Amino acid sequence: MSAVVDSDLARFSKEIAALDMKPLWERVMRLKPGTAARAAIWRWKDTRPLLARACEMITAKRAERRVLMLENPALAGTTFITPALFAGLQAILPGEIAPTHRHTPNALRLIVEGEGAYTAVDGERIAMRPGDFIVTPGWSWHDHGNEGSAPVVWLDGLDTAFANLFGAHFREDYLEEKQNASPARADSVLAFPFERTRASLERMSKSEDPHPSHGWKLRYSNPATRRDPFPTMAVFMQWLPKGFAGRNFRSTDGAVHCVVEGRGDVRIGAVDIEFAPHDVFVVPSWEIHRFTAATDCVIFSYSDRAAQEALGFWREEN
Repeated sequence: MSAVVDSDLARFSKEIAALDMKPLWERVMRLKPGTAARAAIWRWKDTRPLLARACEMITAKRAERRVLMLENPALAGTTFITPALFAGLQAILPGEIAPTHRHTPNALRLIVEGEGAYTAVDGERIAMRPGDFIVTPGWSWHDHGNEGSAPVVWLDGLDTAFANLFGAHFREDYLEEKQNASPARADSVLAFPFERTRASLERMSKSEDPHPSHGWKLRYSNPATRRDPFPTMAVFMQWLPKGFAGRNFRSTDGAVHCVVEGRGDVRIGAVDIEFAPHDVFVVPSWEIHRFTAATDCVIFSYSDRAAQEALGFWREEN
């Protein structure tokens, strides 16, 4: 009897497939937390020489943005580091300008190496220095330039997947290569200098014990609204003191990390990853992980937590 029923169900499924229908009882979608993304690291000792080669082969003007995208090995063909986030390393040489454009995805910059460059965001010119976090809101005109004497490299983070998901990815070029811009105000909501971030972490270390999983960790916020700098992405900087041995932790947001200072180890699931300055690694959604610090470590990160919290999806587990 069961074989007959199964045969009838199979014929029924095939019949309705011709009408672009599928029975829910045959669902194959994921019904548990986590994503297809897997833990991965892009080591500075490998990426920096490749950026140098890219600088030799293509100009910033021709490339428009000279970026090496960091694509998760389990998400081949997507260009994304997690299902929701984009990450890439961008380099600009002295005298170059990355032309002005705008797009609906929000973007962040973490300056990794070099000084003398700037980004201009809707007429506000922001100097780039190592460790600085810079906000580029969606649909803001922005260009980059390097007036220094050495290459400048930064990490780009974008919420491109959100715009793609909703069919709302728009892009537009500016009439001129660069926009007229004035120096950023001291109270700019677009720039978070590293010296200010470090001072905040030091104040935290004097007033409270380190979190057992995160050490001292601050979450960036727009000083005018007290909310995340982006509606989709939450952005963090954490300090792990030398000898720190963190407890296991997991959460539903996929997180991209860039090591600003220090050396240590992160165990993600069954994978042990040693990290060093300027390395970029990804902790996928709902993967158990823990940090160990061989030296004092300062680590920048961003994730899709802001969007998940707004939707009521975000969860954590110690």
